[in-house]
Amino acid sequence: MKTKDFLFILTIAVCFLPFFVSDTVYEAYQSFNAAHGMVMSFVKFALLSTLGEVIGLRISSGVYNRKGFGILPRMVVWGVLGMAINMAMIVFSKGMPLFLEQMGMDGASTLINGAMGWEKVVIALSISVMMNSFFAPVFMTFHKITDTHILACGGTLKSLVTPIPMTKIITSLNWDVQWNFVFKKTIPLFWYPAHTITFLLPVEYRVLFAALLGVALGVLLAVAARKK
Repeated sequence: MKTKDFLFILTIAVCFLPFFVSDTVYEAYQSFNAAHGMVMSFVKFALLSTLGEVIGLRISSGVYNRKGFGILPRMVVWGVLGMAINMAMIVFSKGMPLFLEQMGMDGASTLINGAMGWEKVVIALSISVMMNSFFAPVFMTFHKITDTHILACGGTLKSLVTPIPMTKIITSLNWDVQWNFVFKKTIPLFWYPAHTITFLLPVEYRVLFAALLGVALGVLLAVAARKK
């Protein structure tokens, strides 16, 4: 471990330590999170998912940041995407149990927020499969487009106000990788089981856990790219 790695870990620890050692700080977080869920979705994804990309860059390239990477615009984009993910989680976690009830699974809307059992696992898996099958491909493609746009703009904040050349970027994407790896492998092998766990958690922890998954995925993708 190099000095910069130690300083990076120390900085992260100092930032998160107050939430574990201070009841006042933790209670303030819980209160604000309950009252302003969408705002906190922005903050959680802006910080944690960008952190995943930074760690992934360190693993793949040996640095935490480089010219043109664009940490700040990535944070803003992740924040907006985080709100979209929160919206999707609300829609699918409410709608899928209702659909299961229509298909004959009595009380699914109550069971998903009840005690652990095989029925709750089935419901959580169903929500995860539907959300990741219909929402995730569009989300992932748009995220790839924004990443490409940020890099094309040199990683500056100007990328946030510069119109995205959608046709140019969409036609230049590597759809072989997008389909055969991002869609066909990460969705069923990673996101289906990962978000099943997400929907087994209490409602107040789901968005935070989803944001933490962004850190894990950033690391996994970086390791995979390094091996390749």
